[in-house]
Amino acid sequence: MLIISKSASPTGQTATKRMKDSQSLGDTPPEEFRRQLHELADWIADFRENIESLHVAPNDKPGTISAQLPAQAPEEGEPFGKILDDVDRLIVPGMAHWSHPMFLGYFGWTTTAPGILGEIMSAPLNVNAMTWRTCPAATELETVVIDWIRQWVRLPKDFDGVVYDTASVGIMHALAVAREQAAPSIRKLGLAGRSDLPPFRIYTSDQAHNAAEKAAIALGIGKDNVRRVPSDSEFRMEVSVLRKTITEDRQSGFKPIAVVATAGTTSTASVDPIAKLARLCRDEEMWLHIDAAYGGGFAILPEFKWITEGWSDADSIIINPHKSLFVPLDFSVLYVRDLERLRRVFTLAPPDVLRGDTMQAARNYMDYGIQLGRRFRALKAWVIFRSLGREGIALRLRESVRLAHVLADWIKSDNCFELAASVSMGVVCFRFVHAVVPTRRDDAGPGSPTPATEETLDKLNSEIVERINASGRAYLTQTKLRGRTVMRIGLGNVLTTEEHLRKAWEMIRETASELNCEG
Repeated sequence: MLIISKSASPTGQTATKRMKDSQSLGDTPPEEFRRQLHELADWIADFRENIESLHVAPNDKPGTISAQLPAQAPEEGEPFGKILDDVDRLIVPGMAHWSHPMFLGYFGWTTTAPGILGEIMSAPLNVNAMTWRTCPAATELETVVIDWIRQWVRLPKDFDGVVYDTASVGIMHALAVAREQAAPSIRKLGLAGRSDLPPFRIYTSDQAHNAAEKAAIALGIGKDNVRRVPSDSEFRMEVSVLRKTITEDRQSGFKPIAVVATAGTTSTASVDPIAKLARLCRDEEMWLHIDAAYGGGFAILPEFKWITEGWSDADSIIINPHKSLFVPLDFSVLYVRDLERLRRVFTLAPPDVLRGDTMQAARNYMDYGIQLGRRFRALKAWVIFRSLGREGIALRLRESVRLAHVLADWIKSDNCFELAASVSMGVVCFRFVHAVVPTRRDDAGPGSPTPATEETLDKLNSEIVERINASGRAYLTQTKLRGRTVMRIGLGNVLTTEEHLRKAWEMIRETASELNCEG
């Protein structure tokens, strides 16, 4: 047994202290761990089976959860059963349940049983996939899974990729390569104090995600140098306006370096005219990045092949399997035409402790980005792709598209509502439009109701969403289109059926009627 002297004792209360036996200082005993795993397996299965009985989201004020938690961490360990009880008591009621069948916000969610199994498998393996040597299986499986997706979405073979957590991180890496291509010395010398470099410009549509601005902040380009280009009536980037903007910027001393096109915008899932943008970027010698975080998964469907027009001429493409290919968060793939361009920007001589682990393989994924430690993300994707197969994934995607069009038909048949954008993939944007306000009484008696103003309708549409979300019975999102507030539903959850969608639609209609009467 190890003896600690008084001078080395943390408490200094005794001359010597015999430590606990090695069993208690190690891990949970195998039989106890096995029992806990069975308990957890039952808990997970019960949670999935009964998730529909839960409120989709809480209606608590900020601080409600933390107020119920101890202010200090425990001094001694607690039984797993007690921890699991507190998950039921504190955590589950305080969550927005993205996997609930009535969660209809954002892009839906893709939690599946195979995905959960894949996540469980990766936890005990607990590897660091930074180099091939630190886990050959993780590196090689990631390479294989990336290529499976490439084949499914019909990308040419000169595209290869790397897995990150989210598209925001992927676009930062892509634009870092674009920046280096525009001025090859930046990797070494940076941007600060460079009188030999003009300010750079990046272009994206007014419907695009703000990831381009975040990347510009991180890369020293500056968020104000991301130009937002107007979109057309279908919420697609206006190529003619982009061309004019680029010309004006060049004349003003800026250096345009990249265009970020979108295949599946955040609000409407619209798809920019990528083939035209590719030709423009080729003419202007600019980098073309495609944010297909959402829309990319739909490219596995033959009927959505049109989404990929122009992709082969892009420099980089982001696809998020955690949005539309049923992989749990987080799993995002950045594809780059000639991936070596990405490696050249980020590879460095490894620290001495890693040197021996970087000499045995052609690919060490730590060289393809800023992170060194990397999770074994490819395992869960591999489990899901094998469990569902391409056809199983395709069938589920088609069902989300079908449900989107079912909802659109209900909206079009109701005079109180109208579609705010064309239905794209699994996204439906719509607006309550038939509100009326009473005219004030005058000497001649009560006046006739008059149509509500656009501002009043904005408020009503927002209140419909907020009231439904507060009820815990469903969860919607809202957005702005052409300055007007609209409701937005995203479909993709495998648990959501047409009956769930019908319940949500009735809830929307009832809430709109109640609010209109209250007004």
